[in-house]
Amino acid sequence: MLETAVMAFTDRRHAGRALAERVRRFAGERPVVVALPRGGVPVGFEVARELAAPLEILAVRKLGAPGNPELAVGAIAENGSFVLDAAAAERTGMTQTLLDATVDREARELRRRQLSYRHGRPGIEVRDRTVIVVDDGLATGLTMLAAVRSLRATGAARIIVAVPVGAPETVAYLSEEADEVVCHTTPDDLRGVGLWYRDFAPVSDAEVLSLLANAPHEPVAAEPPVTARGLRLPVAGATLTADLTVPHAAHGLVVFAHGSGSSRLSPRNRAVAAGLNEAGFGTLLVDLLTEEEAAERATVFDVALLASRLGDVTRWARNDPATHGLAIAYFGASTGAAAALHAAADASDVVRAVVSRGGRPDLAGDHLARVRAPTLLIVGSRDRQVLELNRDAAEHLTCPNRLVEVDGATHLFEEPGTLERVGALAADWFATHLGT
Repeated sequence: MLETAVMAFTDRRHAGRALAERVRRFAGERPVVVALPRGGVPVGFEVARELAAPLEILAVRKLGAPGNPELAVGAIAENGSFVLDAAAAERTGMTQTLLDATVDREARELRRRQLSYRHGRPGIEVRDRTVIVVDDGLATGLTMLAAVRSLRATGAARIIVAVPVGAPETVAYLSEEADEVVCHTTPDDLRGVGLWYRDFAPVSDAEVLSLLANAPHEPVAAEPPVTARGLRLPVAGATLTADLTVPHAAHGLVVFAHGSGSSRLSPRNRAVAAGLNEAGFGTLLVDLLTEEEAAERATVFDVALLASRLGDVTRWARNDPATHGLAIAYFGASTGAAAALHAAADASDVVRAVVSRGGRPDLAGDHLARVRAPTLLIVGSRDRQVLELNRDAAEHLTCPNRLVEVDGATHLFEEPGTLERVGALAADWFATHLGT
């Protein structure tokens, strides 16, 4: 009966306390409670208080149908991603022009809410954590679906959807996207979320701000120091010298491959590595040859040997506690660039991106066509011979690739501003292709 539905929850705070009983079992996972404003915040506040968990907000807006903004045909999250019910959009006359205008309008509202609710504070880190995402109910579930996908893209380890009331079919399809859905009340005939509350008055921005201010907060811990150490890495037939630097919460690991005319002590490569560290990437600068081998010209140009050792170093990095789990990319100069491409072709399931600075990619030979990692070739505009070799090599690459000439730079990039340009290009390339 509808009268029974009206009595389900007194208000959102009451619903949150009832829901908290159902999710108390997750308290040991150190969860973050993420509420969808505005209606989900009073519910999430009670859940967070019961679990002694920090409360965060994730701004999500529904995309309303033409002439009926309360009817959702999609939803957009604060990171810009959105979901669309194509059938509902077509049925309600949502054209591409109308959709673009609706997305633009709701995106502006999301930005307003972010600024209003956070006051410039950084969001709580959810990467590798359990997230309990809360709203006051599930009707179509499109806003919750957008939230789940946004959190998944952010790197949440486990996503629990928790709501006081929801339609059975919506709970079922969200169960395919979230790791678990906890719904206190699942009526056969939902009719509308508001019917299950005695008081379903709109939640104001002021109430949201008050609840966020009084919710449990994340304990502030000292940021772990940067990991930096010198290494001796045993590989087949040699022991290699390397320098490892891993910032806190690194986005990935860039392995610098050094062959002829360059070493891990190269001031140019160390400058680029320092810039990558500041951008949040770990770096591993490794000499692929011993001092004795580096004195032998035949060894210096033995790209197969350099690539084999780079592969051994990569396997070490994937298992070391400081770098385990980080996405791998390569940066190479001179013959080190050839070795990087050769090794990337042999480990296409591991290496996510390659950058060459004034390199000799032509020396990778037939391996060029087998490289799958997106590759950036950076050459000085005045380094004419190497530039031509890179142009020819680019024609043999079948992976996504780009050749960039740095204006005014010679082979060593000694001209003012040219090395900084290399560092910026490399950081952008790795940020794009390591998914950060």
